[in-house]
Amino acid sequence: MKKILIANRGEIAVRVMKTVKKMGINTVAVFSEADRNAPHVQFADEAVCIGEAPSNQSYLRGDKIIEVAKKLHVDGIHPGYGFLSENADFAEAVEKSGITFIGPKSKAIRIMGSKLAAKEAVKAYDIPMVPGIDEAISDVSKAHEIANEVGYPILIKASAGGGGKGMRIVEKAEDLESGMKRAISEATSAFGDGSVFVEKYVKSPRHIEVQVMADTHGNVLHFFERECSIQRRHQKVVEEAPSAILTPELREEMGVAACKVAKSCDYVGAGTVEFLMDADLNFYFLEMNTRLQVEHPVTELVTGVDLVELQIKVARGEELPMKQEDLKINGHAVELRVYAEDPLNDFLPSVGNLEAYQLPVGEGIRVDNGFKEGMDIPIYYDPMLSKLITYGKTREEAIELMLDAIKKYKVKGVQTTLPFGSFVFAHDAFRSGNFDTHFVKNYYSPEKIKQQTANGAEVAAMIALYQFLEDKKIVRLPSN
Repeated sequence: MKKILIANRGEIAVRVMKTVKKMGINTVAVFSEADRNAPHVQFADEAVCIGEAPSNQSYLRGDKIIEVAKKLHVDGIHPGYGFLSENADFAEAVEKSGITFIGPKSKAIRIMGSKLAAKEAVKAYDIPMVPGIDEAISDVSKAHEIANEVGYPILIKASAGGGGKGMRIVEKAEDLESGMKRAISEATSAFGDGSVFVEKYVKSPRHIEVQVMADTHGNVLHFFERECSIQRRHQKVVEEAPSAILTPELREEMGVAACKVAKSCDYVGAGTVEFLMDADLNFYFLEMNTRLQVEHPVTELVTGVDLVELQIKVARGEELPMKQEDLKINGHAVELRVYAEDPLNDFLPSVGNLEAYQLPVGEGIRVDNGFKEGMDIPIYYDPMLSKLITYGKTREEAIELMLDAIKKYKVKGVQTTLPFGSFVFAHDAFRSGNFDTHFVKNYYSPEKIKQQTANGAEVAAMIALYQFLEDKKIVRLPSN
């Protein structure tokens, strides 16, 4: 490959380009009118505007992206994550155009894009799954039958769902019918597919995922796990590697299961197998994300591999350059997704201008960033500014470094999730490792961040006063 087009924007476009350039390959950026002066546009060797600001007129226009790729004689297209990254039709169109899609084949994307099809695919591989039914239903009496069999509470889930949409927890039988109707309606509205299924609701679950990579020579490797249980609105905001609760035996068992899931759909490239884990450390297959994950940097830091580089090598038809026994976990990494959201107002998007924007720097600190000072935050896209990642020899060291890095991250003009990050990383439940996906519901409130901020300001004022009084004690001799 001599030229790769990155079909994305923001921090992930810049992050992919860094590896592509390191490999001596030319880069092509695509951008919307709203992103004309964005860092990913300036960082690329070539850049082409593909449409107006709304994503359905730009970043979701697969036809335009392929047209640009052909015109500029591009060899490969990297989709990043979000937008078209898990769109099987786009992957297939790229394949048919004679350009290499840097990701799995369209068949694997289709199978894993449907939770029901995914369950069917992995059935033969003896992968643990949450008790329930693995077929779409709309009949309330059938749902009652399943619920009585597995026991309440149950979870109604959209087959095509994601991000918490089309999902309802039902605690008791009398709420089942209304829960079904709401889930089906929401799934139809969000995904154009109202099919839902019913399974046992795992109380106090942890969300643990395993990074896998497969080549075209039959090799499938796992790169250990990531803990992703700190979520708001069913979406991750803090991740770490490794998990604080996995034993080496359980880690190996989950890694083997993840590789089996990849084999079940003839997977090629980077993918993530997600599991739910209950309070007794039983794990259940949840879904497979057929792309690079937002939280991939924590895996890169603890394994010492560049996952984007491996993606490109696999797409070129090369064999993975390592064996499973070569991979080891070294140290610990934590990540905070820095969103332009207001944690004091239900994490609603915060639109404005980045009047000040200074990133923390130092050993063990990595920032995958997509913005710069003076830029406006577009209202059209996901409000992520960057990913802040810290690495240490131990979990404690990584956490302390993160708290320090958050203090040094200066943003003015919009609200961000940085104060929420401080709250999480300083919290006893997080530091102890004893938490689950209900962390935000159980521990967080805007008032606690306000109190934390007030306490910090009070301490800073006391330090300043102390320093002022100390300075007054110094006798200044008159100069001649």
